[in-house]
Amino acid sequence: MSLALILACLWVLASAIVAMLPYRMQFPPGIALLILAFPLVGFVGYSHGWIWAAIIVFAVLSMYRNPLRYMCTRALRRET
Repeated sequence: MSLALILACLWVLASAIVAMLPYRMQFPPGIALLILAFPLVGFVGYSHGWIWAAIIVFAVLSMYRNPLRYMCTRALRRET
């Protein structure tokens, strides 16, 4: 297994561990993992191609769907 896929597997395990923390303790490591997901997708895509990068993107979207939904609605919200 390549280094990119090993790092992706470790990222998934770290995200699962963060999800088991109490809610108030999830925010800092969760944001760090979300930020690290972008270079990880690029590294996997560079090493293995766009199909594996798409699989990683779908995993990130699945695991972080609520925070990403919140950030998108917050960014697109207009002042009235």
